[in-house]
Amino acid sequence: MSDNTPRLLAHCCENGHVTYPSHPRCPDCGVEQTETVDLTAETGIVVSWTTVESTPPGVREPNTLALVEFSRESGTVTVLGGTTDAVAVGDEVAPVYVEQLRNPEHSVREGTDQAWHGFRFEPA
Repeated sequence: MSDNTPRLLAHCCENGHVTYPSHPRCPDCGVEQTETVDLTAETGIVVSWTTVESTPPGVREPNTLALVEFSRESGTVTVLGGTTDAVAVGDEVAPVYVEQLRNPEHSVREGTDQAWHGFRFEPA
């Protein structure tokens, strides 16, 4: 991947604990998180999901969200994110980059104050 390619990054401490999102200190052992783990090309398993019917301004409606567990040598890391399609518990999904997760014209924040891009999960 080039340096400009968006990546879904989890963070890791020297003891191998992986978290998403990042924390200044590892929630498991208190050590500073200094490494990143690229989950962009990996697949995970849906462990739970929900569909939000009443969303904030500018967010698609309905909006399906999933908890996705990625297996690592040192354990697992769970990421919450939207989906591109319907999912079920146990489904294998992959992160996919989306340039616009919400409509900035309908947001309560000004466009310059908010990042509109990110990742959703699609069935693998």
